[in-house]
Amino acid sequence: MSEEAPQLPARLFSTPAGVKLGPLELIADGAARNFVLQIGEGFFHGFVVRRGEEVRGYVDRCPHAGLPLAQKLDDYLTPAGDLIACSWHGALFDIDTGDCVGGPCAGAALRTWPVVLVDGWILTA
Repeated sequence: MSEEAPQLPARLFSTPAGVKLGPLELIADGAARNFVLQIGEGFFHGFVVRRGEEVRGYVDRCPHAGLPLAQKLDDYLTPAGDLIACSWHGALFDIDTGDCVGGPCAGAALRTWPVVLVDGWILTA
């Protein structure tokens, strides 16, 4: 008789629109924040970068190695705050587009996670 390995929850790569993530003040200007959402039996892992009154969302998965970008919670940006950085292998991404601009991810890009700011609240779009 063989034992079956336990099933891991599904890793999701999108979310429904209209999920209220929190007020804009939840993320310091020039910083990023991780969000994990349970949707049914699966989990979505993403992060939002704030620049002033603008927010950009991305799926928390490096296109180079498939790992989450940050080894330390909410540590998604370079020390200068001008790029998104994968802490595992040094891949660098443009904040506005998610395009790889350096490191082992040539031609790749982060998968966008549509988010919007409505009346001071960050929502999925």
